[in-house]
Amino acid sequence: MSYLSDAFTWLNDPLNWKGPDGVTARLVEHLEITGLAVLLGAVLALPLGVWLGHAGRGGTLTVALTNASRAVPTLAALTILVVATGDLGNAPTIYALALFAAPPMLANAYVGVRGVDRDVVEAARGMGLSGLQTLLRVELPLALPLLMAGIRTAVVQVLATAPLAAYVGGGGLGRLIRSGFSTQDYGQTLAVALLVAALALAAEGLLAAAQWAVTPGRSLAARRPRPVELSDPVPARP
Repeated sequence: MSYLSDAFTWLNDPLNWKGPDGVTARLVEHLEITGLAVLLGAVLALPLGVWLGHAGRGGTLTVALTNASRAVPTLAALTILVVATGDLGNAPTIYALALFAAPPMLANAYVGVRGVDRDVVEAARGMGLSGLQTLLRVELPLALPLLMAGIRTAVVQVLATAPLAAYVGGGGLGRLIRSGFSTQDYGQTLAVALLVAALALAAEGLLAAAQWAVTPGRSLAARRPRPVELSDPVPARP
């Protein structure tokens, strides 16, 4: 209980929020690392998942690869990248977190596009739309809620995992957590850990609202599609 009291005392000290090593600066750095990692993961995963879902191929390989990539611990991936690149800091952290962010976006993009009602797709083609036009005008809009679900999962996971950056010389809120451990200031450690948890929950709420907003013309229950789990069966194409 004393650690919790110390944590609130630490958070209420304005001096802890100022300066280059204060909470505000580290929070901005944490968000930058997360944003770049998710962006890089999205560039890698979303086009591939959408194309595979549109083409209706590679489903088993997609699930196998995403499961295998998620089985690698993020800290292990960080260590491997640091040793491989001989670099320390935010760059290897962003690369490792991008690998961590890509699997849920890849799986949701693939299943979202492939799960579009085939009758709707065939009707679009029957109206003379090309494959690309069908993808852009029919499949992607209908798959958008699941694409958002994948992005939502990736953002929350990366926000919660980014503190590991501190173990390879990176910045962000993890630097304050490590500093608290090294000085045995467990109030500080707990305070920053609570901030990370609050940040992840806030992102979850905001992105859930965004996902709800992009879901067209559904009932309230249908506007909250469950994010795809990698163990879910891939919908069969008729």
